Amino acid sequence: MIKIRSAGDRGVANFGWLDSRHTFSFGNYSDPAHMGFAALRVINEDKVQPERGFGTHGHRDMEIVTYVLEGALEHKDNLGNGSIIRPGDVQRMSAGTGILHSEFNHSGTDPVHFLQIWILPEVKGIEPGYEQIHFDPAELRGQLRLVGSRQGQDGSVTIHQDISLYAASLKAAETVSHTFTGDRAAWVHVARGAVTLNRQALTAGDGAAIAEVELITLEGQSDDAEVLLFDMAA
Repeated sequence: MIKIRSAGDRGVANFGWLDSRHTFSFGNYSDPAHMGFAALRVINEDKVQPERGFGTHGHRDMEIVTYVLEGALEHKDNLGNGSIIRPGDVQRMSAGTGILHSEFNHSGTDPVHFLQIWILPEVKGIEPGYEQIHFDPAELRGQLRLVGSRQGQDGSVTIHQDISLYAASLKAAETVSHTFTGDRAAWVHVARGAVTLNRQALTAGDGAAIAEVELITLEGQSDDAEVLLFDMAA
């Protein structure tokens, strides 16, 4: 089963300084048919204007992954962490027993465009934690690069859930394939450009739920395609 979630069907929140698209129910957008998928709870595509952002707020019992597409996002939290997240960076924050943080556009002139992903943790009440790793663009070119995983394999960030997060950038006609073993489910999110997924067309913002499929093939349909693949326990 491959079920497409079109970009145009996502929830919308636009506050002027923030333009956000919600793949799953979030904030004032509620859709009982789209409350998440397996352990994946949120995929928000956010565009934040210069020098604006999210003031200090709290989270608990959630694995939060930030993936910047354009610009620079400044992060601070009450653990004393502070960083600038740029394209190529993957940041994982484990909210656990509770964490306070803020996120702001680091630039005074340019917007920041990023994905914020929430994943339900395997165990509640863990110690809050934070990790950020940079991946060179060459590592994603023409292949599915593991960027997040349960054990932090192959230099990926550690996500406290049975999930493997891959990223790939594809030129037109480039292909990558992924085989699922055991009882697995998956979600594909197109971050930019256009691809086909087992010959079904997807463009930026589109997603696809995948279950009971042994093999998928992604083929670039533009020279700037970028995709995320979540391989999860069903």
